[in-house]
Amino acid sequence: MNVYVLRSLKDNRFYVGMSADIEKRIQTHNSGNVKSTKGYRPWELIHQESFPDRITARKREKYLKSGYGKQWLKEKYN
Repeated sequence: MNVYVLRSLKDNRFYVGMSADIEKRIQTHNSGNVKSTKGYRPWELIHQESFPDRITARKREKYLKSGYGKQWLKEKYN
């Protein structure tokens, strides 16, 4: 399972998600089929991490969506 971070080319916001097939998932985001990301297209992949199972990946996803995780992303990618 993979955790990924996308950045909007429209306004530089981040989106953190989890997927087994990141390339397919990015296409879904950029095609406008995801309600929460539709208005901020196009998206680019800026970070990804692989994990052995869904539980571990979900913990990392939750961290990246937390205040500390958002701060880490801003420091690393802005």
